[in-house]
Amino acid sequence: MDAQKKKYGEKQRMKTKNEKKRTGKYASALVLTATVLFLSGCTVPFPGKGGNPSASPAPEQIDTGFVVPGPESFDSADTAILVEREEEKNELTFLNLDLGRRYTLSMDGTTRLYDRYGKAISIAQIQKGDIVDITFLKSKKHLTTMQLSAGSWTYNDVAWYKFDTLRGEVTIGEEVFKLTSNTQYLSEGRNIELMDLNAADILNFQGIGSQVLSVRVERGHGYLRLVNGEKFVGGWIEIGEAQIQRITDDMLLLVPEGSYQVNITNKGGGGVKNVEIARNEETILDIGDLEIPEPQTGTVLFSLTPSDAELYIDGVKADASRPVTLEYGLHQIIVRADGYQSITQYIRVAQESASFDIVMEAAGTDIEEDESSTEPDVTTAPDPVTDYYKVYIDAPEGVEVYLDGHYVGISPCSFRKAEGSHVIILRKEGYETRSYTVQIDDAEKDMSYSFADLLKYGSETGATTSPTPDTGAAPTPDPTSVPAPVPESTPEPSPASAPESAAVPDSEPAAGSSPASDAA
Repeated sequence: MDAQKKKYGEKQRMKTKNEKKRTGKYASALVLTATVLFLSGCTVPFPGKGGNPSASPAPEQIDTGFVVPGPESFDSADTAILVEREEEKNELTFLNLDLGRRYTLSMDGTTRLYDRYGKAISIAQIQKGDIVDITFLKSKKHLTTMQLSAGSWTYNDVAWYKFDTLRGEVTIGEEVFKLTSNTQYLSEGRNIELMDLNAADILNFQGIGSQVLSVRVERGHGYLRLVNGEKFVGGWIEIGEAQIQRITDDMLLLVPEGSYQVNITNKGGGGVKNVEIARNEETILDIGDLEIPEPQTGTVLFSLTPSDAELYIDGVKADASRPVTLEYGLHQIIVRADGYQSITQYIRVAQESASFDIVMEAAGTDIEEDESSTEPDVTTAPDPVTDYYKVYIDAPEGVEVYLDGHYVGISPCSFRKAEGSHVIILRKEGYETRSYTVQIDDAEKDMSYSFADLLKYGSETGATTSPTPDTGAAPTPDPTSVPAPVPESTPEPSPASAPESAAVPDSEPAAGSSPASDAA
């Protein structure tokens, strides 16, 4: 019995001892957990070393004043003419239409360029003379966006037109537009003047409303000189299907650029040559190898209505009531009668006998051109108005002067005054040949012109000096007419919404700008 009690007591002591050990372990774990939680709650995270970012203090901000411009970064807008492009400097110069002032803006990779329909394009697709809508930062003179103007119109490849410099107008078809001091005239990217244009040029017109603001030569003109053609003097030269002229000594002809067949005839001889005319360049055509055979003649009968009309053949009055003997080849005939419209045309004699019926129209009757006619349209120099008054070419000195392709002399020189539109060509060896279209009035007084010096080949184009006729008559291109072309359709609005008012950066007109631009 005592042994059992003793054994029971030992078991109770061992049980108590184990319970104390477990209690101590639990207490230690509890204390360790509490310590960890306490330390975690007291920890302060360092900026940039983890922890709660929102609890980190914000870094100090420093305002440098630099703002990267973007498509929406602008404070000004304008509708202007692009007048200069400095691609190496990434600068564009514009002409404001309201003030007539030029200003320059820089462009970079953030500048956005659009066509008139809002489609992105490159700077190569925008030319000098284009009318554009632009937005920009005036303070930084930075171009934000540039779009071919949505409010402008364009007439392309206009072959016939009529300039009236006295009224400051140009007629295209049946529409009349105003020329302004802002109107730009360009050829091959260079600024020219109105009088540098010729009726042979093919032009592009741009404008807004009733104003023409840009005239660009799409297809210009060059010059043709005949050499070794002494035996053909007095004969005829046909260039393509639109130009016929009598051959004279030392003639220099103005011809639209392009490829042509040139037909040379005189006394039944001659031949055909091919030429290529380049813009503003002189082409030499050697006709020394062409032959003139023994002259052949044909008998020509003329029937004139009215019967009392006067007939002139190659400038000499002829009797139309009798057969006329003419050499083979081309001849000019003029028929005149009181109360009737005069007729000038060309006939070709190529057989032993021929007859021509000529019916004149009463004065005041509109004559419509027969488009199916194979006879070329011919422009002849008008008869002299007076034997007493002259036109003087005073400057530049020492250059060859040609009037309507015919040699006049070395300047200073003069020629007999004849009312109408004429082409004056100035030429000097080693210099660029220049031509001017002038309008000579019928006033009973002399006129004089002074032109700019010719430029040496390879030199930069300088400002052109306007001629100064003493009568005050302004030069003008030869008037013609044309059916109205169809302008390009009005484009959709620009992607960038621009303010209505234009703000032009403060700047003076560009040095060397054209008189038309500076006059605004």
